[in-house]
Amino acid sequence: MAFTTVIFDFGGVITSSPFEAFNRMEAERGLPHNFVRKVNSTNPDDNAWARFERAEIDAAAFDAAFMQEAEALGHVLDGASVIACLAGDIRPAMVDALDRLKAEGFGLGCITNNVRAGHGAGMAASDDKARAFEAIMARFDHVIESSKAGVRKPDPRIYQMMCEALAVDPSSCIYLDDLGINCKPAAQLGMAAIKVTSGEQALQELAALLPLTFGPVGG
Repeated sequence: MAFTTVIFDFGGVITSSPFEAFNRMEAERGLPHNFVRKVNSTNPDDNAWARFERAEIDAAAFDAAFMQEAEALGHVLDGASVIACLAGDIRPAMVDALDRLKAEGFGLGCITNNVRAGHGAGMAASDDKARAFEAIMARFDHVIESSKAGVRKPDPRIYQMMCEALAVDPSSCIYLDDLGINCKPAAQLGMAAIKVTSGEQALQELAALLPLTFGPVGG
């Protein structure tokens, strides 16, 4: 079956990865490299981060719960500082790719694990960035936010929800995400999954599958 639809993660794909911001904060505070990821991968289905992404707790409760989890792993870090790192920088070439795909008639979806913090689906920290994120989100035919849906990746249901909303078969979809754990269920459903390590790599692999050509991108 020919591909008709491309489904994107937002943070780490359309924007730079929040993990980069986490690492900068960790270095500034003398914390171990990837400490935030360690906290968030401990008890991954029921920890503070998972519950926050499903909107089961608010920002204040996340702040306190994350701090307790960090302390249990031997370091002091509040959840509010983690939230402050979430909104990445837009990758312009990825936005250009959305426009190219739209012009070529492909369906576009976005599945984002997010939290009720900042402005909008991209969790922007400023009004200017929020407006930029909103303009990007308007390009998609359908957007699923974990904090609104009450389900988060890698739960297979969220990918099935997108296919139902777009009325497409998974085998006609390409899925891009910066986390392998989120690519796996998409692939198991029959999607062609691309694990994004950089904007350039993502567009090269996407172009090879379609095939199309996209402009150069860095980062």
